[in-house]
Amino acid sequence: MLNILASFAEFETDIRKERQRDGIEKAKEAGKYRGRPASIDVAQIRALEEKGVGPAEIAKRLGIGRASVYRLKASAPAAPAS
Repeated sequence: MLNILASFAEFETDIRKERQRDGIEKAKEAGKYRGRPASIDVAQIRALEEKGVGPAEIAKRLGIGRASVYRLKASAPAAPAS
């Protein structure tokens, strides 16, 4: 009996997740679901980098983790050469 109830609960959870996923897709199409805004300015990291400041010091000045500096440097497009 307990196995049957567990199966129904799992089925209900799957249906709920599917409906949620569909709702998120519709909201994205409508422009209502944009995700969390970026909290770290990549331009600030680039500017400090150009001044010769190292990743550890950049992280300290901006109050973020050093790994975040490395991640943003790797994911952001390279600054155009002047």
